[in-house]
Amino acid sequence: MPANPDKKSAGRDEKPFFGSEFPEDQYQSICKLLLERRDFDLGWYKDRCIKRRIAIRVRACGMKDAAAYAELLTRDDGELDELLTTLTIHVSQFMRNPTTYKVIETQLPLLDTRIRKQGRGMQIWSVGCSSGEEPYSLAIILDQQGLEADRLLATDISAAVLKKAAEGRYDPQRLVNIPEEWHHKYFTREGRWYIVKDRLRRRVSFAKHDMLSDPYPQADLIVCRNVLIYFSRQQQERILGQFAEALSDQGVLVLGKAETMLGPVREAFRAIDHAERIYARRRV
Repeated sequence: MPANPDKKSAGRDEKPFFGSEFPEDQYQSICKLLLERRDFDLGWYKDRCIKRRIAIRVRACGMKDAAAYAELLTRDDGELDELLTTLTIHVSQFMRNPTTYKVIETQLPLLDTRIRKQGRGMQIWSVGCSSGEEPYSLAIILDQQGLEADRLLATDISAAVLKKAAEGRYDPQRLVNIPEEWHHKYFTREGRWYIVKDRLRRRVSFAKHDMLSDPYPQADLIVCRNVLIYFSRQQQERILGQFAEALSDQGVLVLGKAETMLGPVREAFRAIDHAERIYARRRV
């Protein structure tokens, strides 16, 4: 829950806090709190991106500066959770960037055929799944194509967003990219909300995962869009290397439109569709 307004009043000021550039000692005190209390290490993330998101919470709490906000965090665990959610969530939609999903649609039957010959089913991993639109979109494509995955794993570092994703409750704007008939097939309408039907929900498994410290599951398709942009180049290269190790031979990796292959790991992939940032793992 957000912090109690009464607790915030001491740090309020008439001038709103807008700066993403605030004193390093204040930033580091917030980083230390997140590491000690939530085991969330900001050390490998891009400072500019993180500071902008912290500024959102500083303003939301009506604090005069980052120092006052850091003090609030020391005594309000609820606000610490709100900050963690703000740092990790990204706004999404079902079938966001439809052209990307069109390429995924062409790759899934090819993957399925190749993997079935090995006597097993597909392993799919949606990384940084946030509020769940991406893995549910993948589940819809599988259903439309009459395919099954042995596992469609959706992970995020935030337990709060994973809870929302598992609930599968969305406003109409999240569904603008999917046909009207799919609204009725895969969702139940409750007032203004669309609720994912159980038959679709059962296709997806949600789990907490830290890309910087947890083991990477084996997969045939990894979808990790608009996540790498928040990491330093060094960590991007490290994560891409781990994706290469986790993917099966000729497995598929999907990145965000603003992301690309970096460093020596590029040799481990070939482009399926460079414009859509979709790559295949070269044979080992």
